[in-house]
Amino acid sequence: MLFVPLYVEGIRSHPSVVFWFASLAQAVLWVLVPLLCYAAPPGELPSLLAVGHQFPLGGQFPPPLAYWVGEVAFRIAGLFGVYALSQLCVLVTYWCVFALGSATIGAAHGALAVLLMTGISAFTVPTPDFGPAVLTMALWAVVLLHYWRAVAQKRPRSWYVLGCAAALILLASNAAIILLGLLALFTAVTKPGAAALRATEPRIVATALVGVLFAHLFWLQGLGDGLGPTLARLRGASAAGENTVAWLRLVVAIVLAHAGLAVLVVLASGWPRSRAQPAPAIARLPADLFAFTFVKVFALVPALLATIVAVLVGDHEPIGGAPPLLVLSGLAVVAAAGDNIALHHQRILGFAWAGLLLVPALFVPIALIALPWTTGADLRVAQPAAAMGHFFAETFERRTGHPLAIVGGDERTAALVALAAPSRPRIYIDANPARSPWINADDIRKQGAVVVWPTADTSPTPPPEIKAHFPDLIPEVPHLFERPIQGRLPPLRIGWGVIRPANAPAPPGQ
Repeated sequence: MLFVPLYVEGIRSHPSVVFWFASLAQAVLWVLVPLLCYAAPPGELPSLLAVGHQFPLGGQFPPPLAYWVGEVAFRIAGLFGVYALSQLCVLVTYWCVFALGSATIGAAHGALAVLLMTGISAFTVPTPDFGPAVLTMALWAVVLLHYWRAVAQKRPRSWYVLGCAAALILLASNAAIILLGLLALFTAVTKPGAAALRATEPRIVATALVGVLFAHLFWLQGLGDGLGPTLARLRGASAAGENTVAWLRLVVAIVLAHAGLAVLVVLASGWPRSRAQPAPAIARLPADLFAFTFVKVFALVPALLATIVAVLVGDHEPIGGAPPLLVLSGLAVVAAAGDNIALHHQRILGFAWAGLLLVPALFVPIALIALPWTTGADLRVAQPAAAMGHFFAETFERRTGHPLAIVGGDERTAALVALAAPSRPRIYIDANPARSPWINADDIRKQGAVVVWPTADTSPTPPPEIKAHFPDLIPEVPHLFERPIQGRLPPLRIGWGVIRPANAPAPPGQ
């Protein structure tokens, strides 16, 4: 008797149910894990929210949409809102891939593509670190889906959705030029694309996007600033070898991000061999050549271009981040697998997928408990952000009679304090004041500030670079904070000092 697991039968008969179950399970999981386990926001999220609090526009900043949206989510629902926003971006990405897969290779194969995306690390563990890459990923998927609907399915209204998504992605990421430029070229050189251009809608959308494109070129100035020295370096004799090595590292990193997907593909293909027969094949109607070409081009070429540009400007990751470049990876694998896909090792395959979903999430609390006792690793997400923010805010207000309005010093430490302090102070990035144009020396003199930095000893002397930026700083004895799990880690000491507001009352005894 042939045994068919429930999920296989679900993919064949109710692919949309399988899609929603898998996608919502992952979204709920990665909202709860950081919310329950992290004492401090992960990665660059503290800096993003500290900068986004000022709703930046222009200057030394990249396209600002992620900063704006992240700050709005934080104001509405705190860190829960930001984590939920991040998973909403993942959910939108998955839905677009499923909808695009359903339109090109059938709903069942579209569901398979989304299930494979659980094996791509960029869509799971790093997603709570909301930022431009996560937001761009969702907009990237929306652009690709509605391009297909507008060009291949001839839906006029999809041109307007495509235009809105394209405008937003120009406000979100420097990688927008890669996607939109490639879409324009693809449209011009393919017959369906050239035929679609005869309609009125694409002309209206293209005209409207011109203004947003000019605004985007303003943000590209920062990218151009790094291009000049790089082009000068390219003239060196060793440049070709160094750039090739740098590009290969980026490519290898992208390939390694697909490790879980590769495991699922290997198991489904029948290795290692077993005597058990696969379930009946999951079939689809033959897809046309244009669909295959579209999926292959936009699964491979953007990653190639983004890594090359990253090497040219000296970045250590692809332009725009890895997540947008991997949106069509699962769909490309399923499209290449043929019209009939037979799943081998069905039970093991189901457990493997569940493991890829659950094990990284379960590993987070285990790592937070075990690593401080075993390796002595100081995890950023284990720093007591709430205690730091409340201590410095209350101390400043008690000493000066004013709420804390400005925090400076070490950028991440200052960002944690700015995020957790009840008054939501502004952050002053003293290492590069152009990145905090909302604060000047007169603001610090009038409103005062707290300056913070990590330190390993009890000396109140600030680092030389901080002392140079804040000559009026009155350093204090570093404050000791307790981590949620101390283990064998050294004490967490934060050096700090106060710059008193100009009109603050003198402290007692003076």
